[in-house]
Amino acid sequence: MQWISLTDLAQLNTIKNDENYSVIFKHSTRCSVSMMAKRRFEMDWDLLPKEINLYFLDLISYRSISAEIAELFQVHHESPQLLVIKNGECVLDSSHGDISAEEVVEMMKKA
Repeated sequence: MQWISLTDLAQLNTIKNDENYSVIFKHSTRCSVSMMAKRRFEMDWDLLPKEINLYFLDLISYRSISAEIAELFQVHHESPQLLVIKNGECVLDSSHGDISAEEVVEMMKKA
């Protein structure tokens, strides 16, 4: 799997209008906790369906996109943070040590 860099506000419309699952990983490049959460997620992301879109947001470089994500998907901003979006709605919001590919897979099985 591979990250799609989230660098443009227009990409949020694509995510919001997607009927499939999309993952947004909000990462602070200056935070060791965020780095560990990202690494742990990437170690297990092969558990995720291949058709899922994985978006990576560098919070330091794109603060305005992070703020728009919070508003658009009605979530409280955290870092690190993993959001799962389907049909324009945030269906999973986890942060810090709660971020895991297993949780994403379990949520998708229940849906």
